[in-house]
Amino acid sequence: MSGNILIIDDEIKLLKLLGMILSQENFNVKEASTARSAMTMLEQYDFDVVLSDVRLPDAFGIDLVKSIKTKYPHQEIILMTAFGNITDAVQAMKNGAYDYLVKGDDNEKIIPLVYKALEKVKDNKSKIVQKNTAQKGFSQIIGNSPLILQAKKLAEKVALTDATVLLTGETGTGKEVFANAIHEGSDRKKNNFVAINCSAFSKEILESELFGHKAGAFTGAIKDKKGLVEEANAGTLFLDEIGEMPIELQAKLLRVLETKEFIKMGETKVSRSDFRLIAATNRDLEEEIKQAHFREDLYFRLNVFEITLPPLRERKEDLKALAKNFVNVFSQKLHISNVQVTPEYYKTLEKNDWKGNIRELRNTVERSLILMNDHILDAESLPHYSEKISTEKDSLSIRSLEKEHILKVLQYTKGNKAEAARLLEIGIATLYRKLEEYNLR
Repeated sequence: MSGNILIIDDEIKLLKLLGMILSQENFNVKEASTARSAMTMLEQYDFDVVLSDVRLPDAFGIDLVKSIKTKYPHQEIILMTAFGNITDAVQAMKNGAYDYLVKGDDNEKIIPLVYKALEKVKDNKSKIVQKNTAQKGFSQIIGNSPLILQAKKLAEKVALTDATVLLTGETGTGKEVFANAIHEGSDRKKNNFVAINCSAFSKEILESELFGHKAGAFTGAIKDKKGLVEEANAGTLFLDEIGEMPIELQAKLLRVLETKEFIKMGETKVSRSDFRLIAATNRDLEEEIKQAHFREDLYFRLNVFEITLPPLRERKEDLKALAKNFVNVFSQKLHISNVQVTPEYYKTLEKNDWKGNIRELRNTVERSLILMNDHILDAESLPHYSEKISTEKDSLSIRSLEKEHILKVLQYTKGNKAEAARLLEIGIATLYRKLEEYNLR
């Protein structure tokens, strides 16, 4: 079997040795000693498999995996490191790596592994050629509990209209899945569905992302940029965590909703966009209005048709079906076949109260697949926190634990709030709100 292989390693002796070994197998081999030169080669040649060192002079190999898989989804990446540990392995697999080798210990595995990766590349290419058959619309929504069926029924009805929809509920309950399903069930499905999380950006960047800008509108604006409002023309715009939107931008959004007109940053000309808006929040917007954090007129404009999504702890009869779906999804993603799931696995899942909802379940299933032994998912594959009881005292409440965790992260970053927000995986605006909420300022 022939194949095009790229090797990335800053240890030149090892780079040449691997190149010689793979060339003797009649592979077409190219070599790069930095991530930058590797990305240039990837643009110039059609590679099948990439072997990359984890520690590169100008990049972290685990991050490089994500970049390569995003640009070249058919390629498979094998990471090599002298620092083998489970944390790197788990993150590498999450980012899309095919497998993970420890230098020196696994040299005899390289050739067989490359052949296996090439088989996977062949399968990837055939799937890309085939029409995308991924689930769309309301088939994405899994569950038969009364609460989820009621929410789904409302969504199916409103999808046939052009009404603005407000999705409410706790974080991780599947608001973007519902938003996408509503779009797919509407007359706008042939046009763009664009989404943005309002908590993930500062005011200036969020304004640019939404409305676009002209070159020179601000420092760093070197060329014209089309905003998501324009991208969503004739389609659907989904604004997640709209309760986090800065109050100054709320007025601009209200104007767009009422007139279909907007002005790009740095421009005076009025542009138009006919889009359908779906917004989502995990906050009580009526309380935010009382606190002067949210405009009442925008709230009434958004709250044309509200759908509240239930937390997972209130629809535990759906937990097994959701877990089964995630097992199938991540088995394919991680190239694992013949997974056996024991009854104890599902029983253990039921012991958790799932404060992170479907998102927490998704992450738990993915992690357990990575850590399982002998292709068997059982209670031992699950994290210990799934077995915690729900009668915690206030000192162990979610609020107390969250406050303590934020403090620890801020201490670790030496007060750098932007870095703390990144590590906490929340928007900077959300972090500032929590600092105020817990009197940590």
